[in-house]
Amino acid sequence: MKNILLAAAALIFTANLYAQVPGGNGKQPPSIGHIYGKVVDSTDKPVPQASIVLLQNKFDSSTKKMKQILFKGATTEANGDFDFSDLPLFGITMKISAIGYKPYEEKISFQPKAPAGNNASGNQMGSMMSALDKDLGNIKLHTDVNTLQSVTVTTTAAGLKMDIDKKTFNVDKNIVSSGGTAVDVMKNVPSVQVDIDGNVKLRNATPQIYIDGRPTTLTLDQIPADAIQSVEVITNPSAKFDASGGNAGILNIILKKNKKTGYNGNLMTGVDSRGGYNVGGNFAVRQGKINLTAAVMINDRKNLTKGTTDQLYHYDTLNLKDVHSFQNTESKNNGAFMFGRLGLDYFVTNRTTLSLAGIRVHGEFKPTTVSDITTDSIFNDSALHFIGTRTSNSNRIFNATGIQAGMVHNFTKDGEQLTADGNYFSGKNSGSQTYLNNNYDENGNFLGSSTQEQLSDGSNQFLTIQTDYANPLTKNTKLEAGLRAQMNKTSNNNQTYDIIGDEASKKLGTEIAYHNTSNVYAGYATITSSIKNFGYEVGLRAESSNYTGVLNDTGNFTHNYPISLFPSVFLSYKLQNRQEFQANFSRRINRPNFFQLIPYTDRSDSLNITRGNPDLVPEFTNSFEVSYSKTYGKNNSFLASLYYKHTTDLITSFLSQERNPITQKVENINTYVNANSAYSYGAELTSVNYVTKWWDFNLNLNLYKSKINTDNLNTPSQDALLSWFGKWNNNFKLPANFTIQLSANYQSKTNLPVNQNKQMFGPPQSAQSSSQGYILPYWTTDVAIKKTFFKNQAGALTLSVNDIFKTGANEQISFANNFYQDYYRLNNPQLVRLNFSYRFGKMDISLFKRQNKNQGQGLQDASQMGGTR
Repeated sequence: MKNILLAAAALIFTANLYAQVPGGNGKQPPSIGHIYGKVVDSTDKPVPQASIVLLQNKFDSSTKKMKQILFKGATTEANGDFDFSDLPLFGITMKISAIGYKPYEEKISFQPKAPAGNNASGNQMGSMMSALDKDLGNIKLHTDVNTLQSVTVTTTAAGLKMDIDKKTFNVDKNIVSSGGTAVDVMKNVPSVQVDIDGNVKLRNATPQIYIDGRPTTLTLDQIPADAIQSVEVITNPSAKFDASGGNAGILNIILKKNKKTGYNGNLMTGVDSRGGYNVGGNFAVRQGKINLTAAVMINDRKNLTKGTTDQLYHYDTLNLKDVHSFQNTESKNNGAFMFGRLGLDYFVTNRTTLSLAGIRVHGEFKPTTVSDITTDSIFNDSALHFIGTRTSNSNRIFNATGIQAGMVHNFTKDGEQLTADGNYFSGKNSGSQTYLNNNYDENGNFLGSSTQEQLSDGSNQFLTIQTDYANPLTKNTKLEAGLRAQMNKTSNNNQTYDIIGDEASKKLGTEIAYHNTSNVYAGYATITSSIKNFGYEVGLRAESSNYTGVLNDTGNFTHNYPISLFPSVFLSYKLQNRQEFQANFSRRINRPNFFQLIPYTDRSDSLNITRGNPDLVPEFTNSFEVSYSKTYGKNNSFLASLYYKHTTDLITSFLSQERNPITQKVENINTYVNANSAYSYGAELTSVNYVTKWWDFNLNLNLYKSKINTDNLNTPSQDALLSWFGKWNNNFKLPANFTIQLSANYQSKTNLPVNQNKQMFGPPQSAQSSSQGYILPYWTTDVAIKKTFFKNQAGALTLSVNDIFKTGANEQISFANNFYQDYYRLNNPQLVRLNFSYRFGKMDISLFKRQNKNQGQGLQDASQMGGTR
């Protein structure tokens, strides 16, 4: 009886599927079919952005003939995937096309079979239904050699791509930074602020720096601009990302990689108006299962910084009352660094890829600083006036090595993926710094001199192991989960010597040998789903960490931070006319770093005495953000965001006064403390506009207010400041292959940033405190002009000038009890760069004399069988 019912159901089901005939009763075939697959090239590499159209056969009542009309269309994802649902059961033709490949065509139909025989069962009804869900497997496109040889295709990526959760800045269009470093790139990235030392801020807080999606020990001034493909700005990372970073987001630097079959490369060289130069090139080749990339670049720099420091101290002591010091400083930093990268991708199968890459950086810099110092003081009720010069000569060397290994496996189920990767970075640095102080009285009579030399060396090791898994549970729901372990080791050694004649003696209390290890272990899970126009992502991350430090082989301390939970919630709703609304929340942590924890008072520089604080605890930040995006016209877009961040136990620099236990002199100590709390809120607007065929621009405005609560530090909290920051980048396409870029930045008065990651080779920092000071307004304007020439516009000459009006000076005001400082500097104004580049390449895979007979047969088989698995 069961078999009879199954057979009857199958007959009715099949009859309904094929009841429709042309010109019949007018009913349409039911649209319940589903197809999916992947488009790959002859080397099994995914083909992104391939055009797929589905044409449906329909009966034309006027001509009484069948004709094809467009039913659906889409482009493949970055991994080559495509997916169509709600399809008729027959009468569909799929056509695939992509630049450089021969067209592909396939008939699509669904043919469920009725159960037969005495062995029919309930499972066979399931088999009938599964026939409506068809996996076309991997569809191979065959290279169109004639097209590649006769047609040159030039594409231009958008300068700024805005998604509601991140912004992607295309560096290729940023001609102002040509020949510079990643610091120059960041000056033109929306939402990012760059100070005079190359320190970056994202919404007035220091972000984490990633390279290709993973943390790095490299600083921005160690990465050439010409090695960068794009920069992703993530203002509020979800639970999938490392929870470290506190109240800032992530800047993910994507390095250039090969994307074409065949070979391609780029050669570049340039000079600047201060005598610096850069030279380098990159080369990539892809054939069969191998993709190889290599890049080598050398950047020679000659930086010039001029500035003044005006300090006023008030001492409530019996003899010394007030001291006023004024310094006029000129710093020159001459040196060079080399950047090299070698990468290899091996396509084991059409679904599994192994990757290995190595990075090597070497640099040597020789900063020189000359300061003229005048000092007025009241001592024993008498006014004293002194004049001095301070000369600092340094030699600093650093070496960094990075190794990245990864595996990506795509399962047959669409969207199911497993990745595993390991990243190892290590660095070593050494340096020497000599201070020569000459002192004179108010009449210019020489009073004496002193010489000190500081020797230092250090190292760091950074290992990250991570695995991630993604599984689409249903058509609209996806599960993602991952595990991560990060292990760091850091060491630092310093010793200061007093030089008298040819003799050097150790200065008491200046020897330091410090070693530390820190480990962070994490796991996360997120669920992403959608219901019609409403989408959501809910995630939870768990992290625990520990820290151990040893000072001078005698004292040590350990911090064990228990498991903390970091939830994130992202909600989105798609409106009509290409509009979208999103709201999100996340919780993050910022753990104190090596230099903030070190329990040592460094008096090697009497003008900048520093000390770490081993009692620091991590800070926690809750971030809220709502956003609205609108796409209009062809490529124009607008993004508006409101955000609020609240931080407890904020780690901030702090200036205090203490009496030296040996000399009994009152000293100003730069240290770090946990402030009670802090908050910031603001509104950010970003607009991308293609005004005409020859002019496009992007505009970014950020209005914000922030305050640090220092009631727990027995010092008044600084008033909250309302500040704003703006960037305007313009691109003009002119006749004769000329392009002009004009960029402008403005920063209003704002609080000093907290938790800065100092660049390795900036000028010496003077006393300041984040919770006790502000930065005065400044603005800059950069301009560049580019001319392309040669066949296929392969050559390019770029002339750029930064800070053309010399208005980019940085002036910081800091204060504390009995202390005031005005710190002014101007770095490399009106720097002119001239750069030349030449690109070459050939996408024809026959370059390597490989026979294509088997590939042609494989394509024929794919046409007959609906793809390969």
